[in-house]
Order: sequence, then structure tokens, then C-alpha cells
Amino acid sequence: MDMSPSRRRLLRHLLASGALGAGGIGGFISAALAKGDIPIKPGLNHLKGEVKINGRPAKVGDPVQRGDTVETGKASETVLVIERDAFLIRDNSQVQFGADAVKQTLRLITGKVLSVFAKGEHTLRTPTATIGIRGTGGYLEAVEAERNYFCLCYGEADVETSGGHRTTYRTTHHEHPLFLARDGEMSAAEVMNHSDAELTMLENLVGRWPPFGVDGYSRY
Repeated sequence: MDMSPSRRRLLRHLLASGALGAGGIGGFISAALAKGDIPIKPGLNHLKGEVKINGRPAKVGDPVQRGDTVETGKASETVLVIERDAFLIRDNSQVQFGADAVKQTLRLITGKVLSVFAKGEHTLRTPTATIGIRGTGGYLEAVEAERNYFCLCYGEADVETSGGHRTTYRTTHHEHPLFLARDGEMSAAEVMNHSDAELTMLENLVGRWPPFGVDGYSRY
């Protein structure tokens, strides 16, 4: 599927405004636009720093499949596409993609990942919680031993902590970020460390728009 003129104009606007940064992801999008490669092919499409797939050094173009583990080093990041889902994995992260093709699973062992998912059931796992989602965007951080972070950027989620506390809720634009503690407690959090521009970029890479619109972009 080719990218529409409006989608190309949007990404160029994001680049010009600095919403995607001067380098890193911004450079990746600039190069992709210049080559006409958006929407992009499945697999690893952007790499900065040290990135490994299943313990082996990765390069742009490498396939990433269900069942694979992706790791990033210090000051590193990667953008990848698996089927109709897209991911931005930040520095010092380890992410496992479950091999079950029916109920797809992402396990964040450590680090930070921003994800957008097509319709269908998906499960996100962190050291302190299990989250069931259905066609949504979400940001996870697992950088503290006793407390993880989850922002349901939009969509619906069933959240259960390792301590057995459960909740189900919907959002449209980052309304209810949570800290998820190992002892089971859920507590309100601020929206942090991810942006509307990044969500829009990821959704556009797989031919979709986020539901919150395209007029304003915020860094949280």
C-alpha cells in the first residue's frame, strides 16, 4: 500500500517541526520519505546504536518474527514492524515477542517500548503486571524493580498486577496512566516519555491513523 499525499505531508510536517527529533527517528523517516518507502516493510527498519535479535547483532532489513527477542544497548533504539503492529524500542531494553500467532504476546523484561496494535487480542507482560488489549496504542516502562509504568494511550485494556489487583478501562488520549507495583497496588501516574508524534509515526508506518487526530502533537 502506498502512502497517501496527506500522510506524507503530515510526516514532513512532524520532521520540520522537530516533533520527531533532528536525528535518530527523524533521520530514519526523512530517508524513508526520500525513497518512497512508507508504509515500510515488516522487520527492523531503523537502528541506532547497539541492537540485537536473539542475541546476535542486528542490521536494518533484518526480519523480526513472533518468538524473537530484541535487545537494545545504551543510547540505542530501534523501530520495527511485525505484521500489522509497530514498535519503538528505546535504550537498555529487552523485549520478547510471543510465538503464538492466535493470541499475540509482548513481554517487556526490562526497558521501554511504545507500541501500536491492529485489531485483535494482544497480551502485554511486564515483571509486575499482565495487560490484555484490543487494537490500541500503549507505552510501557520496566526500569524499576518494584514498579512498572503503563500508559494506555488509546483503546481498551484489562490490567492485572502480579498481586492480583484488576481493572478494565478505556481511554482516547492518555487519560489514565498507571504505576503497577509488584505488591499489587495500582496508582495514578503522569503521562511521560512518549509523544503523540511518535504514535502517529508508528501508526502511519502500518497504514493507520491514531484516533486522537492530527492537529496537535505533545511530548509527555
